[in-house]
Parts: sequence; structure tokens; C-alpha cells
Amino acid sequence: MATRTASLPLQALNKNSPLFRRLVHTADATRPVVRQAVYPPIVASLTAKSKSARRRQTEEHVEKVRAASVQDRLELITRIQRMKYVVYPQTFARNADTWYQHLTKTACLPGLPQLFHYGQEETSTMNILGELQSPPGGEEDALLLDDVRSYVTHALLQEHWHMKKGRSFLYRRQELSAAPFLRNLVSGLTNMLMKRNPVFLHSCLDVSPQVNFYWLRGQRTIPRGHRRGRIETTRFQIDDKPHSQIRITQQLPQFTALEDSYTAEVPEISLPPDRLPLFRRQYENNIFTGAKLPDPACYGHTQFHLVPDRYHRDRMAKRNEADQVETFLRANGMASLFAWTAAQAVYQGFWNWADVSRPFASQAVITDGQYLSFFCYQLNTLALSVETDSDNPRKNLFWGTESMRLYEGVEDGAVVGLDDSVLKLLVQFLMNKP
Repeated sequence: MATRTASLPLQALNKNSPLFRRLVHTADATRPVVRQAVYPPIVASLTAKSKSARRRQTEEHVEKVRAASVQDRLELITRIQRMKYVVYPQTFARNADTWYQHLTKTACLPGLPQLFHYGQEETSTMNILGELQSPPGGEEDALLLDDVRSYVTHALLQEHWHMKKGRSFLYRRQELSAAPFLRNLVSGLTNMLMKRNPVFLHSCLDVSPQVNFYWLRGQRTIPRGHRRGRIETTRFQIDDKPHSQIRITQQLPQFTALEDSYTAEVPEISLPPDRLPLFRRQYENNIFTGAKLPDPACYGHTQFHLVPDRYHRDRMAKRNEADQVETFLRANGMASLFAWTAAQAVYQGFWNWADVSRPFASQAVITDGQYLSFFCYQLNTLALSVETDSDNPRKNLFWGTESMRLYEGVEDGAVVGLDDSVLKLLVQFLMNKP
């Protein structure tokens, strides 16, 4: 063919020649044909009862939530009201702290972070309070500690000696004695330390606030009903009401690097939450820090909790439940701080499908009026559902101390056995600043 074509005259190979058109069609037939799509891609139906349809519904819902503002995002996250497990921070269930670690993906670490020097011997008051490094700072810290000791003594005497209180109603002893002391302690120390910690100048002190958090964790197979056999996400919510809390305009610094949580261990519990026991209810889903969104004091500093009247150390020891004394406090601190800190992160635009880009830190003090327990929490992840937690090495971290006795008692108008180490640690908590 090539020899015959080459022998033809050039006039015969013009564009209108039948031989030229036949040669062009033959060459085009050997090339790959690239065709453009005429029809849109085939996607799953939004109304079908299939896995692909459910997957598309989830993807479109996630994109809608990501494009929404923070206010609209909160409404979209909490809009669907289904049966959920209500997690109580103050629970008398045995070993509740282990369950709460699994539900919140939290690793429990002993002691306090290195920031507070807890458990270490310090050679001077200046190093214990950790504020000034010059030699005159030691005298200022000693004077500050004297003022704190004097104020705490007067607050204790006011409620346990000067006030002539009769016999309280059943299960209201904490409300009539310990609650006023804790309220005076928090407000007085906050005002006293305002010169040393300028963050309190623009802080907010909430009394009896409401704190809520709603999240997804795990899956379950529906055992009965018209949806029997289907897989659904397990939902949880914490409704907490601390005694008081301090909110600030700047975020507290992280206690440790986010990458340090990769190697922490979180207990895995395969049993359903009903075995704790936890109970499922259906009512409005809430995510609330104790303040509305436009509030400039949107970050948490320290929460203060008061144990209920049913919590008695002596009675628990007589029932051979001495190991549950600290378990109750750890569960209370973990659940309360997780709810408060996670709600702060959601207020900043993070949620299950958009994990936090920086850690969030908060503190808590739990007391019965005589014993104090100190806890710290660092939120490293909000991706707790099955879809987002598959390859997520992050874990939330929780630190705590054992119960520390503030004083021995009140006798003849004097406080007996006031422990300065507890006061120093309390001052350290309040002196933490961005």
C-alpha cells in the first residue's frame, strides 16, 4: 500500500480525493478514542434502604455540618433525638472510672502534670508557688501564703463556729455547711490572686452552672422491634451541674504534648453500657459550657465540685468499699472535665468529623468541705465514633491526686491541723495562666 501510494501523483492526494479520505479514516481507527461523559455519575439513592444509601446520607450530612457556622453546627449535631445513655458524673457504680475511660477514650495517669511539681520536694516557698524567681519573690510568696491561710481560716470559722446552725434536713448537710464555705473560698481566693494572675481581671465566675455534652461512641445491634438486626451508633450525654466554675478569655496551656498521648493505654470494655449500669433515655441533646456562644470568656479554667450527702467515707469503709472512695472522685472528675472541655472545643468549631487541631486543658477541685482532690484534663481528640476512631492514635489524658485533708477540725474557735501543702497546691491551680 505504501509503495502504491508513493507512486501516485501529489495532485491525487488532495483533501477532496476519496483515497485521501480513506487513508485518514484508517489512521484514526488505530488511535484510542477518548469519549467525554454524557450522563452524570450514578450515585446511591437517598431514600433507599441500603448501605450505599446510608453512606451517602452520612457524607452529605457531614458536608452540610462542615459548611455551617458554629451556631448552626450545634443545632445540626444535636438535632436527631434518639435513645441515649445518660452518664452521671457522680455515680456510686463500682469501678465506674474504668468504664468512663473507655466511653471518653481517656487514659488515667497518676499524680499531676509536671507543671504543679506535685510529689516533688521543693527547697523554698518560692519554688512551690512558682511565680517569682528573684530573691524578694520568696518573701512575697510567703506573705501570699499567710494571707491565703488567714482567709481560709476565717471562712472555716464562719461556717463551723460563728454561724449557729441547727440540725439540717436529711441529705442537706453539704448544702447548708460545705457549699457556703466553698463559695466563699472560690470567690475570695480569686479576688486575692487577681494581682498575681491578671487573667482573673476578665474572668467569669459561674455559680451552679449547667454543663452538657453529647457524643457518639461505639455501635450496637438493635435486638428487637421493627428495626431489629440493624446496626446503630451508640449515643451518650453528660448532664453536669458543678458547684462553681471559672471561665477565662484565653486558653490554658497544654499540660503535655499531643503526641505523648499516642502510647497511653485506654481500657477496652466489650460489654454493653447497661452492665455498669447506664440507662437509655430520649430527650433533648445539649452541648453547653455554662455560657452562650458570644461570651468572650469561652475557655475553662477550674471547676469546683461538691460531693453529695450520700458520699460518706466512713460508711463506705464499713461496707468494705474503701477502694471505691477514690473511684467515685476519679469518675466525677473525669466525666465532668471531659464534658466541660469537649464542649469548649465544639464552641471553637471542632467536632467528631473535624478533630481538634490543638489540645484543650481544664482543671477541677472536688471536695466534701474537709478533703480536697485535684484533677487535670487535656482533650486531644473528639473523634470518638466508629467511623473516625479507626486510625486515630490520639487519646485524652487525665491526671488526679488522692484525697488530701485540708484541716482536722474546728475546736474552741480555732481551726486544728490546717495543711499548708493543700493550700499551696490550691494556689498553684488558681495561678495557672495562659
